[in-house]
Amino acid sequence: MKKAFSTETQTNRNRVYRLVYQRGNISKPEIASYLGISLPTVIKNVKSLQQEGLLQEGVVLESTGGRKATAVTFIKNAKFAIGTDIEQNHISIALINLATEIIESIRIEKTYENTSAYYLEVVRLIKQLVGISGVREDAILGAGFSIPGILTRDGQMLVYSHVLQVSALQCSTISRGLHYSTILSNDANAAGIAETWQRKSQENAVYLSLSDYVGGAIFLNDQLYLGENQRGGEFGHMTLVRDGLPCYCGRKGCIDAYCSAQVLSKHTGGDLGAFFRGLKAGDKSLQTVWEQYLSYLTTAINNLVVPFDCTVILGGYLGEYLEPYIDEIRRSVAGVTTFLGNEDYITPCTYTKEASAVGAALLYIRPFIKQL
Repeated sequence: MKKAFSTETQTNRNRVYRLVYQRGNISKPEIASYLGISLPTVIKNVKSLQQEGLLQEGVVLESTGGRKATAVTFIKNAKFAIGTDIEQNHISIALINLATEIIESIRIEKTYENTSAYYLEVVRLIKQLVGISGVREDAILGAGFSIPGILTRDGQMLVYSHVLQVSALQCSTISRGLHYSTILSNDANAAGIAETWQRKSQENAVYLSLSDYVGGAIFLNDQLYLGENQRGGEFGHMTLVRDGLPCYCGRKGCIDAYCSAQVLSKHTGGDLGAFFRGLKAGDKSLQTVWEQYLSYLTTAINNLVVPFDCTVILGGYLGEYLEPYIDEIRRSVAGVTTFLGNEDYITPCTYTKEASAVGAALLYIRPFIKQL
């Protein structure tokens, strides 16, 4: 049973834990000074959190004059969470600790099917991964599932997915057989959560997911903005060219039709890596394709920069390959944007693999850290 605390004690306990989590190593006097609370209060809370196996002492800090202080650190393997990314042609699963380190992961090629057999296989893979890791089940906070589509606000049902061609899919249907708390997240939102969590000082950001389909996420004041109908961040279906190329959604001219990773990979047999290897090698035909792609991507980015005026993170499958081209992308956007300035706000993603799976797991890590 979870121990009950008074409101003041709960607040101080959470502030102490979050500060230690953010700083890594910090002394008790520094905690008291930074938070503006008494040293006895800090000592009491640190001791309580040590008894729960969440904090520890041990590292001796450099002396600033006088007796050397012992640092308080958080125990990164005290708790874990599972993230599973379900896409049209693959399943990715990651088990992460409190430091968002991937303890174990697996990625398999598997075409999505709305069948009991498919969901049983997902659960089997999760259980297999946990078994391999050796992590105790009672140390797992929960299992998040990222999936392309529109969800209910409580994350317990996929309302509809154009990509997967499924509707009214319950979270409990996917996770039947798991003994953890489970929740769904839009795949682009999950990837955006992973990115912004890594950038701890980043309060406002737009994440643009450039995978086989284009999606995105909006973060305002460190909060994911979902919109009135859970459709916030569906950048792939903003109109880029009126009456333009057909989109899988049934309309024409969507950003997705011009900026998805498939626009590039279709020129190299579906292999995105091969496209960028050819581009690097100087293939002129691929250079022409890239320049055309970049012109559309530039417009899409500018259409996000102007209304949101914040960092734009470029991720998805394409994110793995964009680092060498980021200055070219910034220059291209600078050439069309209304507001001239420092284009460093356009940045490649941190996670080049399994961002959505990590973000789905963070649906349990984040609240644990923030509300402990």
